[in-house]
Amino acid sequence: MKILGIETSCDETAAAVVERAADGSARILSNIVRSQIDDHAIFGGVVPEIAARAHVEIIDRVIASALAEAGIGIDGIDAVAATAGPGLIGGVIVGLTTAKAIALAAGKPLLAVNHLEGHALTARLTDGVAFPYLLLLLSGGHTQFLSVDGVGNYRRLGTTIDDALGEAFDKAAKLLGLAYPGGPEIEKQAAAGDAKRFPLPRPLLGRVGADFSFSGLKTALRIAAEAAAPLSDRDVADFAASFQAAVTDIVADRTAHAMAAFGALHAGIVAPVLVVAGGVAANQAIRSKLSATAVARGYRFVAPPQSLCADNGAMIAWAGAERLALGLIDTFDAPARPRWPLDETAAARLGAGAKGMKA
Repeated sequence: MKILGIETSCDETAAAVVERAADGSARILSNIVRSQIDDHAIFGGVVPEIAARAHVEIIDRVIASALAEAGIGIDGIDAVAATAGPGLIGGVIVGLTTAKAIALAAGKPLLAVNHLEGHALTARLTDGVAFPYLLLLLSGGHTQFLSVDGVGNYRRLGTTIDDALGEAFDKAAKLLGLAYPGGPEIEKQAAAGDAKRFPLPRPLLGRVGADFSFSGLKTALRIAAEAAAPLSDRDVADFAASFQAAVTDIVADRTAHAMAAFGALHAGIVAPVLVVAGGVAANQAIRSKLSATAVARGYRFVAPPQSLCADNGAMIAWAGAERLALGLIDTFDAPARPRWPLDETAAARLGAGAKGMKA
C-alpha cells in the first residue's frame, strides 16, 4: 500500500509518500519538507499565526511535489494520513482539512495520526524494530519515556515536570545571544567549548523514577551568564558546552531509570531496544551518550537518520500505514487536537484543562 502523509503541526509544511509491503517492510518514495525557520527566526520562536498562514500558502505545492517525486497521482495512493494533533492548532487544522478534502474527493481512507505516534513508530520505518521497545521522545514540546507495546498501545514511564528539552535548548541559546532554533546553535558552540568551566546543576540526577526537569538548569545558566557578562565568544562556547554536558548527563541518568521500569514491565525480553526520536534526537552528543548507556545495559540502540528526527511527512505516512494495516480508519469528523498524549491513561504532569492534559 502507498500512503500520502501530511504534517503541519508546527513550523514545517511536509508531505511524503511511503510504501508498506505485505511483510511490513517500508520504502520512502518521497519526503518533501518546507521549513519556516527564516519566517520565525527574527521573533526567536514560532509565531502560531505566521505558521498557519505559511502552511496555507504552500501546502498544495508541497503535496504536489511529494506525489511528483513518488511518480504517482492521487489515484495511485491507497490512503491519506495527516497529523491531527498535538500541535499549534492553526497548523494542524490546515493539514488535517487538506487531507480530508483529498480523501473525500478521491474516495480514499482517512487516517488522523497522532504526531507523537509518528515519532514513536519511525524506528519501525527505518530499522524494522519489533514491539515492544523503550522510546525516548525528545522534541521542542515533549520529553518523555514510553513503552511502545504496539500501534496505539503506549505506556508512559516518565516525562518532564516543567520544560521540554527542545524548549530548554531554545531558551538557553537565547540567554547566550544565539540564533533560533537553539539546539543546533548550542551544539555548534559546544564543539569549541570547555564543558568543565561552569559547574551547572543536574536536576533529578539519581532520583527514583524517570521524570525530567530542566527549568532549574536553565535558571542556573541565566544566573551564571549574568554574573559573567559581558560574554566573550569564549564564554559563550564554554557556557554552551557546560549546558550540553549537563543535559547529556541528565538524559543518561534518566534513561537508566527508565530501563529499569521497562525491564520490570517486560521481564522476558532477551534483547531490549532503546529508541530515541524527535527533533532533539539529532544532537550528536546526546546520541553518543545514549548509545553508551544502552550498550552498558545490554540494549540495542536505534536512532533514525537526522532527516527523520525532525518533523516530516514520512513518519506520518508510515504511522498511517501501520494503522491502515490494522483497519484503524478514521471518519471525516476526526477533530484537530492541540493536546493529545500517547498514553491517555497516565496522570497529567503539567496540569490539564478543557483541551486535555499538557503532558
